[in-house]
Amino acid sequence: MTELKQFLTRAEQLIERLEAVLPAVPPEPDWIGATAFRWRRRHNRGRLQAVPRVHAIRLTDLCDVDEQKARLDQNTRQFLDGRLANNVLLSGARGTGKSSLVKALLDAYGDCGLRLIEVDKDDLMDLPDIIELVQPRPERFILFCDDLSFESNEPGYKALKSVLDGSIAAVPDNVLIYATSNRRHLMPEYHDENLQARHVDGELHPGEAVEEKVSLSDRFGLWLSFYPFSQDQYLTIVQHWLSVFGVSQACIDASRQEALQWALLRGARSGRVAWQFARDYAGRSDAR
Repeated sequence: MTELKQFLTRAEQLIERLEAVLPAVPPEPDWIGATAFRWRRRHNRGRLQAVPRVHAIRLTDLCDVDEQKARLDQNTRQFLDGRLANNVLLSGARGTGKSSLVKALLDAYGDCGLRLIEVDKDDLMDLPDIIELVQPRPERFILFCDDLSFESNEPGYKALKSVLDGSIAAVPDNVLIYATSNRRHLMPEYHDENLQARHVDGELHPGEAVEEKVSLSDRFGLWLSFYPFSQDQYLTIVQHWLSVFGVSQACIDASRQEALQWALLRGARSGRVAWQFARDYAGRSDAR
């Protein structure tokens, strides 16, 4: 009996030492007060971290992407209504509003139960844990993977592929994945891969390397493509943001040449470049 007491005492002491070394169990996220979260890992343990100040942008602030906006908005409203909806891949030219469009959904539908969880590429292996965490919640969650691009054999590639369509476990009805990328198939494509293509009875069959790369993007039910803006589209976006920033119409009319020079120096006409110019111009207008 004495030996048993000594054993229990030593076991309790060992447990106390382990508790001091092991990381504490993360607290429950602020489900009620927050609408946006980030998935963060510390000490080999992941947790949802509420975003205290969300990047506020409205759907009406996104110009010249009306078709993409309408299709994403419709898919999201179906999701919020409990109807069938698709995972979405937004791909194409940089700075054309792909990420902003996803963020704007939160401004539009945050009061309707929509929640956004940003997941970095390096944390995609934790997708099953995130899904398990939010499954019992009444809110509707979009897992947001921004600016995705994979190299061959990256573990996150296989993890995302499995969660989208390939795991024995079904994704709950309150979770969708929205991803953005500058690459249509999320992976680099090389010229020599085209040499693997085969002709069978007059039909062209891509090689295995190409098939593997296409297999991930194919798992997204809705593809939205974004294209570089024309000069007129760029100037329209500049004028919109200058108006939002409170610049007078006379100054907006006078900004055309400076806006074009700004785009020329940046080497691109995009929504992001237009927004950056408008901030600079509006700031200088206030200083004068």
